[in-house]
Amino acid sequence: MALFNKCLTVPPTSSNIVSREGLISALNRGPGMGAVRLGKNHLRWCDACNLPVLEDRECGRCGGPTKAVDVTPPADSRPAFAHNIKVLRATVDAQFGPGCGDALLESGRVVIMNKVPALDRMDEVIIDGEVVGALRYDMGKGWRFIARMGAAHAIAEKITRSLVICDKGAVRFVRDKKNLMAPGVVDADPAIVYGDEVVVLDTDGEAICSGIARMGGQEMVDSAKGLSVKNRWTDRGPRPRPRAGATWEEAFEANTPMLDRRIGRSSRFIRNVIDEHQLPAVVSFSGGKDSLATWILTKEAGLDLPLLFIDTGLEFNETLEYVRRFAETHDLKVIMELDREDTFLRNVSLFGPPGRDHRWCCKTNKLGPTVRAITRHFPDGVLSFIGQRRYESASRAAKPNVWRNPWVPGQVGASPIQEWTQLHVWLLILSRGVEYNTWYDRGLDRIGCFVCPASDMAELELVKEGCDRYADWEDRLRSYAEERGIPKEWIDFDLWRWRDVPESVLNEMSDMLPPARAAEVMEKVRNIDDGLSMTVDEDGVSAILSRKVDMSAAANLANMLGEVVAFEDDFTVIGVEVRSDGCKVINPSADGLEKVHKVMVKADSCVGCGLCITRCPEGALALIEGRVRVDEGRCVHCGDCLDPCPALTFGLSDFEL
Repeated sequence: MALFNKCLTVPPTSSNIVSREGLISALNRGPGMGAVRLGKNHLRWCDACNLPVLEDRECGRCGGPTKAVDVTPPADSRPAFAHNIKVLRATVDAQFGPGCGDALLESGRVVIMNKVPALDRMDEVIIDGEVVGALRYDMGKGWRFIARMGAAHAIAEKITRSLVICDKGAVRFVRDKKNLMAPGVVDADPAIVYGDEVVVLDTDGEAICSGIARMGGQEMVDSAKGLSVKNRWTDRGPRPRPRAGATWEEAFEANTPMLDRRIGRSSRFIRNVIDEHQLPAVVSFSGGKDSLATWILTKEAGLDLPLLFIDTGLEFNETLEYVRRFAETHDLKVIMELDREDTFLRNVSLFGPPGRDHRWCCKTNKLGPTVRAITRHFPDGVLSFIGQRRYESASRAAKPNVWRNPWVPGQVGASPIQEWTQLHVWLLILSRGVEYNTWYDRGLDRIGCFVCPASDMAELELVKEGCDRYADWEDRLRSYAEERGIPKEWIDFDLWRWRDVPESVLNEMSDMLPPARAAEVMEKVRNIDDGLSMTVDEDGVSAILSRKVDMSAAANLANMLGEVVAFEDDFTVIGVEVRSDGCKVINPSADGLEKVHKVMVKADSCVGCGLCITRCPEGALALIEGRVRVDEGRCVHCGDCLDPCPALTFGLSDFEL
């Protein structure tokens, strides 16, 4: 238990913390970043114990009442780990002066973080049962702390920077949510610049509000008129802080009734799903917290299931070591399917880097090996317990807790933690004393591939510092960009994480560059196109592919559509003539054009994942030299194998008719 407190409660300050400087946007949220409601907010607080309590209106430790904590949706809160505390302290000290980090984060306090919508990364910080501020990371600028009144009161005795002193006569207006005007300023930190986050005190040193500087510090003092501080947060006066010294062991005790209830419900769910489907069962284990919690719940249900682990070739080294060590510690059988890193790199040349709006890598590097593992080890099907949670994304919120994945024939997926938040998951893991992946201690709140495009810049900063494999990925990105004339800012600002970079992100980047350079970069980034597309030529009869395709491969795969008549490098299928000269498709109907287009893309961009092989009832498909080929003698042209396919999902571009 002592290990948990070392990792999760506020540790003593460290003298070698390096602070980050830099002005960031004063907005609490990026443009258009509204609330995302994926489920209920379960976070409550016991003031008597000064502890978080999930769901229950009574504390499981003292029996006293709990109150709801008003956090921003989706309310997927989690514990603050040692690295989070270190960054918080350093950021608060850098902005507001030495000692402010310690004053806010007194040793021993339980701290909760809640990720909220932002252009890159922002986490609300919950201490003493309230959101005391937000830790925000902005492109090219780094971390900044946006203080609310809980933080303002806590640091009032230590603050020496970003400080404004207001006249007593202005206090009542500011507390009435009015802005602080220049005549009401008695003094201000001369280092304040327009847009800085500031805290306003009265002449007695009492925190009055926090807000955004609308003048430089010296200008506030010298001006006789004008807006000095835009008031964002204020209250009616100080209140005593609750006791410090709360521990996570006490938090486990306070949440015992909730955990017992959840575990019992999950155990019944797990046993019922097994009874209903009568399939061999496994735990899909990624090395992350959600699959770990899922495994714990199967153990609590009295089961001893094997682990199914897919090594995509893109896992952190620490994840691979952790999975092996975890299996040895708990004497577990591991069904491990390996993929090679060059599979991913080959696909980069076909589809471009994976993006948030173009995440082909999950299909090719994870689902493909999963299909092979299930086909090899569970030919009659398998029930996989998977750590899926509704709070992760809108798509997962819409899924049931038992499902069949069309991409993985033979697999029934079931999630016993579909309705759990991160804090539910961590309370279970920590209360059971089970080892977890070390990358959580390093600051990541989700763990997957080290090249994951879903990572924000704050996470990629940690990965670049701590993963020695990331430099090779940046070299690959650099070569990819140079071959296509893509500017270096595409890598510098991690724009590779999208196929179509959002305008809000491009605008944020443009603020970092000289205007002429910004315009040039934005133009080039907006016009990156690697798709294999078709356009109808001038006579409206033939369609031309944007790049040449292996016609032998295309003719072979065309058997998926119907009987193929081939002549040298040309062939005909379903009444459509396909010619090698410029890869023309002659006299197509709209339906024929679409189908032939799919065949051409499959021929060009097959990644050898094997998903289509499992869908062929005749056994007419096989992998030959890493590509799917059709046995023409066995194929009955049913077309069942055409979709789903990563090549079509991520390589098929729109074409005009």
